[in-house]
Amino acid sequence: MPTVVAIHVAKATRLPMRAVERVDVEAGKGIVGDRYHGTRHRHVTLQSLDALAEAAVLHGSNVAPGLTRRNLTIDHGVVPREPGALVRVGPVLLQVVRVAAPCKLLDDTIGPGAQDALRHRGGSVLRVLEGGVVALGDVVDLGVPGTHDIVPEIGRGLRGRLP
Repeated sequence: MPTVVAIHVAKATRLPMRAVERVDVEAGKGIVGDRYHGTRHRHVTLQSLDALAEAAVLHGSNVAPGLTRRNLTIDHGVVPREPGALVRVGPVLLQVVRVAAPCKLLDDTIGPGAQDALRHRGGSVLRVLEGGVVALGDVVDLGVPGTHDIVPEIGRGLRGRLP
């Protein structure tokens, strides 16, 4: 099973991400101390080193996890993208809301072309269903059985299309 190899948070948008060894994650709110804590649905972002390796080949240089502006990085595996899919990171249960689209800021922090290289490789945005502490080395289950309904304001009508 994959494990958490990097954790990054930023106190506000556009501020640099900082690496930490563990974070407190609150149900319905997100990572304590992160810029998106308390937002409606963008609680946690998750990416895989496998996808970053693919992006590095396209970009022509290394793509460091901390520069992508994602919170959690796992050592391998495909991060689910389907809204409603469940992921467990240590004790924390997360639900995929949407794909995490790379922003233009990445061209400034990583280099020109980074945004394009990370397109379809930037991981997913998730909301927190069950909180707890996430730490480096925590095991990640990318295939938690079942789905939870996407709340209408998040899923914009996807509720009836989920398995």
